[in-house]
Amino acid sequence: MNIAFYTLGCKLNFSETSHLINDVKKHGYKEVSFKEHADIYVINTCSVTENANSECKYLVRKVLRKNPNAKVVVIGCYAQLKPLEISKIQGVSLVLGNNEKFKLIQYLKRDNKEVEIFRKKPSELIEFKSSYSSSNRTRSFLKVQDGCSYKCSFCTIPMARGRSRNDKIGNIIQRIKKIRESGVKEIVLTGINIGDFKTEKNENFFDLLKEIDKLKNIRIRISSIEPNLISDKIIDLISKSNVFVPHFHIPLQSGSDKILNKMKRRYLSKYYSDLIKKINSKIKNVCIGVDVIVGFPGESETLFNETVDFIKSMNVSYLHVFSFSERENTPAKQMNNKVPIEIKKYRSKVLRNLSEKKKRFFYQKNIGKIKKVLFENDVVDGHIFGYTENYIKVKYQYDSELINKVKKIKLIKIDNENSSIAKGEITNIKS
Repeated sequence: MNIAFYTLGCKLNFSETSHLINDVKKHGYKEVSFKEHADIYVINTCSVTENANSECKYLVRKVLRKNPNAKVVVIGCYAQLKPLEISKIQGVSLVLGNNEKFKLIQYLKRDNKEVEIFRKKPSELIEFKSSYSSSNRTRSFLKVQDGCSYKCSFCTIPMARGRSRNDKIGNIIQRIKKIRESGVKEIVLTGINIGDFKTEKNENFFDLLKEIDKLKNIRIRISSIEPNLISDKIIDLISKSNVFVPHFHIPLQSGSDKILNKMKRRYLSKYYSDLIKKINSKIKNVCIGVDVIVGFPGESETLFNETVDFIKSMNVSYLHVFSFSERENTPAKQMNNKVPIEIKKYRSKVLRNLSEKKKRFFYQKNIGKIKKVLFENDVVDGHIFGYTENYIKVKYQYDSELINKVKKIKLIKIDNENSSIAKGEITNIKS
């Protein structure tokens, strides 16, 4: 039987989808593109996506036009939070929560006369299921942690994925070695709240990084990590490491202490600012990405400008900007002083413009420097692309010999057509 998958949301979702694809293949299913005719379509959903319901409806309608008799399975975070809502979408056959999706094979064998729902309560989501992406031979996303025990006032993740839990350090090391043996050159450690890594032996995230740092012939990137969980020891380790790349992605959400308190974040602006200064002082040419939410209830123009000025004052490299959207069963939904959509759109635009300026400045600082670029296999207009250790996207004339290779590249200029890309030339220094 032909089966097709579609993934919405975060890198963690992509790693889990990859795990499911490998699993169904072992049981005789043939994976095809989501654009093709299939017997079964699986949609892995996200709860952060603002238009989760409309996206889901659109995808279901789309696949049923290809095959009106197809079995449509909706899984993941949105399926965990809103199973009844999804079950009412015409054409959906099966809804699986975040625990049940890993038993996809078992549920596919059922003869669904009517739509069926299988999910556990958030309190019952206690099992950790490892996964990693394997569709890209250059980079793999390895899940090391799941769930979140924090209670930010705007977030549904704890309800969708349960409390924080993680894999054992020994298991993670073995999986990294396995991924490395497959030819992958870079691994991104992913999770929901990755810095909240804890084991029964009282080991923490630093202990995991310390063991990974003993490995060779692989480069490791850490995905988004909460600012209050970045210790001095973690910064020092990365500053000296030959394995971990100089790249952090650290959620800020707001530069206003008043809004941070309303969000129930675990830090204030001074703590965040001091952390950014510390990282920059310890790690030369480090890339720092920042998440920001605009339009949180009560965010006046004055408080928004506090965020703008705060970000301007910091040595960060780029922003990921999100407009606040209400989520049911969260304290933020009940808050007054909602920000109109038009204002949220304007504020998003302001911060995205600021992000472009920050990124261009960061790229400009690196022009003339020699960086190690891992080239990927996408080819556009006769060019191949790759990323430096510190996450600068580099463009180079296509050469099939460069695919999945790490080359020392001298960055010569920012691309004229896209300021988010740098151009480089290969040096005669051995890789």
